[in-house]
Amino acid sequence: MTGNKFLLDTNIITAWLKGDTSIASKIDKAKEVHIPIIVVGELYYGALYSTQVQKNINNIKSMTSNYNVLQIDEETTIVYGNIKAILRKKGKPIPENDIWIAAIGQRFQLTIVTRDKHFKEIESINLKSW
Repeated sequence: MTGNKFLLDTNIITAWLKGDTSIASKIDKAKEVHIPIIVVGELYYGALYSTQVQKNINNIKSMTSNYNVLQIDEETTIVYGNIKAILRKKGKPIPENDIWIAAIGQRFQLTIVTRDKHFKEIESINLKSW
């Protein structure tokens, strides 16, 4: 996996934080690992809804201090609009946050690592499942 540049989806980070060692190993071998700001928001939602709020918040803060968090810029909004329009024309909507994650991945030319099958509806992105 050396040389690969990845953007991690929420379900990958959640599995990693729960101790999935196969994910940790793949992250260690990656050239670059990035986290979309949308995923950070989803993680905070999960943490604040959990029974171990402070522990989960601490994990998020540790992760965001060690990995690059990618923001949404104007170029990303254009990519987002294009992806959403194509999905609508195909009649294949996916969750709104996942469109944003896909837009960030495409904008920064990163492979999106996810376990969600609906990302396959977006032909303009690179996907990997861990």
